[in-house]
Amino acid sequence: MGRGDGSGRVVSPEGADDTGTGILHVDMDAFYASVAILDDPSLKGLPVIVGGMEGRGVVSSASYEARRFGVRSAMSTAQALRLCPKAIVVPPDFDRYLALSQRVMGIFNDVTPLVEPLSIDEAFLDVRGARRLWGSPGRIAVMLRRRVVDETGLTCSIGVAATKHVAKMASTLSKPDGLLIIAAHDTQAFLAAQPARALWGVGPKASASLEARGIRSVADILQTPRSVLDRALGPAMGERIWHLARGLDARSVDTERVEKSVGHEETFFHDIDDPAVLRAEFRRLADRVGARLRAHGWEASTISIKVRFADFSTVTRSQTLSEPTAVGQRIGDAALGLFGALDRALPVRLVGVRGEKLRPTRGDAPTLWDDDEEWRRVEGALDDAAARFGKGAVTRATLLGSTRGGTALPSHPKAAPLD
Repeated sequence: MGRGDGSGRVVSPEGADDTGTGILHVDMDAFYASVAILDDPSLKGLPVIVGGMEGRGVVSSASYEARRFGVRSAMSTAQALRLCPKAIVVPPDFDRYLALSQRVMGIFNDVTPLVEPLSIDEAFLDVRGARRLWGSPGRIAVMLRRRVVDETGLTCSIGVAATKHVAKMASTLSKPDGLLIIAAHDTQAFLAAQPARALWGVGPKASASLEARGIRSVADILQTPRSVLDRALGPAMGERIWHLARGLDARSVDTERVEKSVGHEETFFHDIDDPAVLRAEFRRLADRVGARLRAHGWEASTISIKVRFADFSTVTRSQTLSEPTAVGQRIGDAALGLFGALDRALPVRLVGVRGEKLRPTRGDAPTLWDDDEEWRRVEGALDDAAARFGKGAVTRATLLGSTRGGTALPSHPKAAPLD
């Protein structure tokens, strides 16, 4: 597979065979960093890092020039600057990213209604029904790349294949600013040449388990009995990998896809052991999760927290609610209950709150009583104030004061809804 710094890039020649394809995976190139360069052209060609500068700031994105020094997202900004001392650090601007994401997704929807946004900067498109209007999938991909550049000034990479899994692998290989087409009849040969870790769901632990058995490539997986895969990865993962290695992926492009979770986390400038400060941070993050859920019409059935201590040990805890909710107060209560049950022997470096097992909001469905009715009214007023006067115009009194962190971007930001 291609590397995150753009080396090993593979692209298709003009007019490449796209027989049997119909699924596109479109991925914007180093999206946050590219937006920073778009807004300040003097940064073009320079190593750019998007992230927090102070204390425990974390890298949200990096230009390919910075990535070639080993800079990666989720790395501390301090470490990134040690690897690339000449890098230019710019703060994130999430509202700007959302605005551009909306324009990009609008371009996709101009071509086909079958668009599945995966996050703020990538999506699957099913273009099989658009052939008569726009041409073959390969032609559509060429047109999309040109339109994205012309209308936003940003570049994207596209994988074209017969299945979602192979299309995503192809877009990764083609980055940055590339197009890779895998015809249906070339799928098995393409897959066999890839490392096993390139398959969907094969993370570091699964990869290590496979390598311990001498399984390093997809070709090796094809030669491995299913029983060995099951022992190495577990029956569910073994079955998935067995199918994906053979190019079998029955998943369709899901235009009604619901985000699996919504979360925010904060890395502190300094380790914190003051329980009052930590509780306030959990409240702030819970309010942000609630606001995002309400903005997208979702409710969370499960609330989870993440706590990283000064020694970098990390724990997560979760609780299933009696009723799904998008109320920040209720989310915060659950988060604080989970946090209060932890054994905290060390100061805390990072905290996070996440809403999981999402479902569409019930709206005005009648209930015998509503314990959250008062908080719904309060938070509805806060949403209105944020829409009129900007985020943070009204907040809890306990959250006023100097910030203690600088990395509170959503951990998996979703594209803005289309108008």
